[in-house]
Amino acid sequence: MTTRSDPSALRWLVGVELTHYRKLSGLTLVQASGETGITRAKVGHMETGRYQQFPDDVTKLMTLYGAGRADVERLASLAGSSEGKSWWAPWSHLVPDWFKTFVGLEGLAETEFSFEPMVLPGLLQTEEYAQAITEATGFVRRDHSERFVSFRVARAKRLTEPEPLELHAVIGEAALRLEVGTPDIRRAQYKHLLALAKRRNVTIQVLRPEDGPHAAGTGGFFVLDFARAQSIAYAERLDGAVYVQDQDDVRTYKMAVENLRTVALSAQQSSAHIQSLIDGS
Repeated sequence: MTTRSDPSALRWLVGVELTHYRKLSGLTLVQASGETGITRAKVGHMETGRYQQFPDDVTKLMTLYGAGRADVERLASLAGSSEGKSWWAPWSHLVPDWFKTFVGLEGLAETEFSFEPMVLPGLLQTEEYAQAITEATGFVRRDHSERFVSFRVARAKRLTEPEPLELHAVIGEAALRLEVGTPDIRRAQYKHLLALAKRRNVTIQVLRPEDGPHAAGTGGFFVLDFARAQSIAYAERLDGAVYVQDQDDVRTYKMAVENLRTVALSAQQSSAHIQSLIDGS
């Protein structure tokens, strides 16, 4: 687990797994409460991640659910580390609650796969590009725009930290050709993509219409993998997001990931394609 702290995201991860293991055991909240002596309300709050989960309580529940010793110790350890202040706290009034959870999870993840068919992923945007697209979309109040861009820049540093996120991004060609800002802003953005693509922890692939159909359809999504927690998938809507926690469903997303990696241009071909946009601008 990385050092970019977010206790609420950690509690969320612990809660997701507690729910998963309880359902696997076939026990209800009432039954789990009765067997462990932990109140039903507290078990419920532990599953939602609303409040601090204590390692002893997590150990009791996971043992009751029949989890293996390694999983019991792993989850208890996670619960014991969910303290401190969220890294995004300075921007908390600007970021919607559903997105706070995602950036918190992203800060804790080891690897991230991102598919964005129509817009460049926020992690890959330059400050000027982020400013231009933020102003154009109108989702952020004009007087909050500058602060929101500073949040995006801080989030993007996840790729250059001492223990950086390993990012694999598949980007639709339409996202590259989207007219955001001035030609100079777009040219600088292309050069930024090429510079990031040279990093060991960043892989960028471009998906063109002529590359043919793929398993992801038209919707963008993310898959996050963690060192000590189960993977999750995430997809945004206009007014919120969907978090996919069931591991069978997550595996479906991972099958789409492998298909996209195969269908899209290779990393080398993608860099050449982005360079051609610079040369032609």
